[in-house]
Amino acid sequence: MKLWRRLAVVALVFIMIFAFSACANNEPAAPEEPEAPETPEEPEAPETPEEPAANVFELALITDVGTIDDKSFNQGAWEGVEAYAKENNITYKYYQPAEQSDTAYIDSIGLAVKAGAKVIVCPGFLFEVPIHTVQTQYPDVKFVILDGAPHAGDWVPDIADNTYSIFYAEEEAGFLAGYSIVKEGYTKLGFMGGMAVPAVVRFGYGFVQGAEYAAHEMGLTDPVQVKYTYVGNFDATPENQAKAAAWYNEGTEVIFACGGAVGNSVMKAAEAAGTKVIGVDVDQSAESETVITSSMKNLSKSVYDALSAYYAGNFPGGTSVTLDATVEGVQLPMDNSRFETFTQADYDAIYGKIVAQEIEIMNDSDVVEDSGKPAEEVTAADIPVSKVEVEVIK
Repeated sequence: MKLWRRLAVVALVFIMIFAFSACANNEPAAPEEPEAPETPEEPEAPETPEEPAANVFELALITDVGTIDDKSFNQGAWEGVEAYAKENNITYKYYQPAEQSDTAYIDSIGLAVKAGAKVIVCPGFLFEVPIHTVQTQYPDVKFVILDGAPHAGDWVPDIADNTYSIFYAEEEAGFLAGYSIVKEGYTKLGFMGGMAVPAVVRFGYGFVQGAEYAAHEMGLTDPVQVKYTYVGNFDATPENQAKAAAWYNEGTEVIFACGGAVGNSVMKAAEAAGTKVIGVDVDQSAESETVITSSMKNLSKSVYDALSAYYAGNFPGGTSVTLDATVEGVQLPMDNSRFETFTQADYDAIYGKIVAQEIEIMNDSDVVEDSGKPAEEVTAADIPVSKVEVEVIK
């Protein structure tokens, strides 16, 4: 009996131990701590575009005897540089030589090269000899010369592979001005050029021929009168204004002011006299209410196109081109002209004839050849005309 009780006690102990173990195993497990979410990686900051190096100017223009705000030749070229540079985020700068000399021009070009210039634009035939020197001195720099071609002082063109020469048919631009102004009804005209450089001479000779062509078309019996001179500078001076004022007082109705800032002097004289002016190189209608039209060459576009060609990898180095009416290299700004009689249809008709080469317009070389005289003796009075009287004033 005692044995049985002992066995019962042992069995009861085992049962209790088993029960506690079961309870312990049935308790819910503590929830696992959730893993902390991964911290997202910081996005990489976008790369900041490189800023142009300070004092490095990739495009340069060297002025000739004028300034970039001459409202004429230099400004037209500068506007082409500026437009391309701004559109393409390229650094640019202009340099004005200390004086009018080959040495001063070469020094200014050297400054541009030192400042990192890749392309240098040089407006004017006065750069012909300097460019001939620097095109070999700086073979990795590209040069664009307007109104000229490099030579060693012998007038024999020598255009290196890093130089592009651009001329314009100024005789066509001048022709359009002379033709339109006579068709407008004016017959007492003046041509006041700056210096007798080739481009200015071509403008003047074309002006006389345009007046002649219009006079024939209109059947004028009285001759068109043209006072003709070069003032010897490209500046706005009291002397130039006084000369223009004297012409207006003598009955001149319109003066073609072909000489950079000389035009400013002529405009002041015209404003005082209540007469008219023809501008040059660019559209000068905004400069004065007296500007009836402007004899333009497409300076800005030609410079812009040359820079575009360089950056596209097809710079036309080693070549020379003359931009004429066939490529709209010359024109009148009809939208801003102040004609009352001469119409857009009139302009389109005469422009079409020039493009089709139905009209022979002589340039400076043609007039020299036709006259049979030495070049230094030839003047506007040697242009073969019958309905225009040219009074050359020296």
